[in-house]
Amino acid sequence: MAAPRENVSLLFKLYCLAVMTLVAAAYTVALRYTRTSDKELYFSTTAVCVTEVIKLLLSVGILAKETGNLGRFKASLRENVLGSPKELMKLSVPSLVYAVQNNMAFLALSNLDAAVYQVTYQLKIPCTALCTVLMLNRTLSKLQWISVFMLCGGVILVQWKPAQATKVMVEQNPLLGFGAIAIAVLCSGFAGVYFEKVLKSSDTSLWVRNIQMYLSGIVVTLVGVYLSDGAEIKEKGFFYGYTYYVWLVIFLASVGGLYTSIVVKYTDNIMKGFSAAAAIVLSTIASVMLFGLQITLTFALGTLLVCVSIYLYGLPRQDTTSIQQGETASKERAGGV
Repeated sequence: MAAPRENVSLLFKLYCLAVMTLVAAAYTVALRYTRTSDKELYFSTTAVCVTEVIKLLLSVGILAKETGNLGRFKASLRENVLGSPKELMKLSVPSLVYAVQNNMAFLALSNLDAAVYQVTYQLKIPCTALCTVLMLNRTLSKLQWISVFMLCGGVILVQWKPAQATKVMVEQNPLLGFGAIAIAVLCSGFAGVYFEKVLKSSDTSLWVRNIQMYLSGIVVTLVGVYLSDGAEIKEKGFFYGYTYYVWLVIFLASVGGLYTSIVVKYTDNIMKGFSAAAAIVLSTIASVMLFGLQITLTFALGTLLVCVSIYLYGLPRQDTTSIQQGETASKERAGGV
């Protein structure tokens, strides 16, 4: 009877990865459309904030359905949210770290050439793998490490755009740019793996954890809205420039965020990275058909590398989706002696 449960579990993981990939690809295509076609450009900071609110509302609704009883639902919120400030603080860490990551990425882009930024920022993929090994006490085989770096190279090639000459001279500080990109890469790896560790280190419901994180995320994004676009929003309004397509982007981002948490819970951050890479490939192919983009040799080579890396990483291996305690291996070595 164990085999059927494992098969269902595997099918569920594959389903979540597939949905996350398709939603992420659709989100990228829709976002590209809104940023190129809408005459009145909306504030991206407000869109991020609204996305956090919708993810919170969806998580609350799913938790209510999961508990199946209004009394138990209220008790769960009272115990895990209102009555657990320590847990709220614990889940505020990823939100704060992601905010630092986004700001550092923007600073790096302002002080580095686009091509240099594009290459160095993809180091977040092997950085996530390294954080997984160090923080979750897991091991990756040599073939898995090769596939991770192959994925990194494939994403770089897929997103590669030749540098264009410009007469506008922008003063840049490469040292500051490389320092910022290093911080952004470390933040990306740390925040994702930290959230995975919190999810898998207790029996607390995934949706309770999401509610805890999204509450802090709303606070962080509201601060970002005020600091970045506060003056213009006062003048034009919070929902300035919003169209049906903008709401579609927000909806896709919200659903994608929920599926991302499911993927992290039941697989791991490395698999999330592979799924994101596949989404980049799919969204670019869709953009070729919708926006007339041309397939380049670098894109074809990058797509090949991404596909091969996914295949190599998916070969039979030790399970890396649960936190290892480091005791099993030592017991086996002792038994072998």
